Amino acid sequence: MNLRLILTLVGVIAILFGLNDSYYVVRQTEQAIVFQFRDVVRVVSNAGLHFKVPYFQSVEYFDKRVLALDAPSQEIMLAEQKPLQVDAFARYRINDPLLYYQRLRGERIAQDRLSSMLNSTLRSVLGTIKLATLLSTDRVAVMAEISTKLNQEAKDFGVEIIDVRIRRTDLPEKTSDAVFARMRSEREQEAAQIRANGQQEAVQTIAGSDRQATIILAEAQGEAEKIKGEGDRKSLEIMAEATNRDPQFFAFWRTMLAYRAGLKPENTTYIMNPTGDFFKYFNSSSPK
Repeated sequence: MNLRLILTLVGVIAILFGLNDSYYVVRQTEQAIVFQFRDVVRVVSNAGLHFKVPYFQSVEYFDKRVLALDAPSQEIMLAEQKPLQVDAFARYRINDPLLYYQRLRGERIAQDRLSSMLNSTLRSVLGTIKLATLLSTDRVAVMAEISTKLNQEAKDFGVEIIDVRIRRTDLPEKTSDAVFARMRSEREQEAAQIRANGQQEAVQTIAGSDRQATIILAEAQGEAEKIKGEGDRKSLEIMAEATNRDPQFFAFWRTMLAYRAGLKPENTTYIMNPTGDFFKYFNSSSPK
C-alpha cells in the first residue's frame, strides 16, 4: 500500500513537471530555437505561448532588439602615416537566430567576434583616408562605408549591422605634443612675419609722410616767398608813388621813423655833428 502510494505520488509529480515543461513563452522582444538533444527542431519568431515535448526538448532565447557593440579604443595609422586613437561603437540586430547560434553560439562569443570585425574594418577603411577627411563633412560617407563593409561580413553570422559611429578620435599623446609644438612654431613664424611686414609698412608710411611733408613745406615756402615778393613789390610801388606825390613829406616821415627807431628811452649815446642832416628837424621847424 505504501509503495503504491509512493509510485502514485511520483507519477503525479512527473506529470505536473511534464505539463510545466511542455510549454514556453516567447516575448515580443525575443525569438527562440527549440532543440531536441542539441539538434535544432524549429525557430520561433512569433511571440506568444508555444508547446514542446517535455523533458526531451529545450528552448534557447535570443534578443530581437537592437544590441550595442562597444569596440575597445585602438590606434589606427591613417593614409598620411599619422596615428589616430579611435573609439568606435556599433549597433546590430540578430536577424537569423539559427545561423547566429551555429556560428557564434552565444552573446559573449558574438561580442568578441563582432568587436574584432569592427576593429579590422575600421583599420581597413581609415587606413585609406586622411585626417582632414575624417574631420570634414565627408565623415558621414566614411561611416557609411564602414557600416557597409562590416554588414557584408556580419551577415554570414546571422547579424545585421544597424549603424556604426566613431565616438571619439584623438591624436596619441606623443603626437599631440609634436603637433602642438609644430603649430606653435608655425604661429610664431607667422607672427614674426606679420610684425616684419608691419614694420616695413610703418617705415614706408613714415618715409612717404616725410616726403609728402617736405614737398608740402617746400611748396608752402615757395608760395610764401612768392607772396612776400609780391608784397615787397607792391610796397615799393606804393612807396615810390607816395614819394613822387610829396618828396618833402616822405623825407620827413622817413626821418621820424629813424628817430623812433634810434632814440629809445634806454641809455642811448650818439657821437655825431649836431648840425648834420640827421638832426636837421631839431634845428628848424620848417626846413627846406
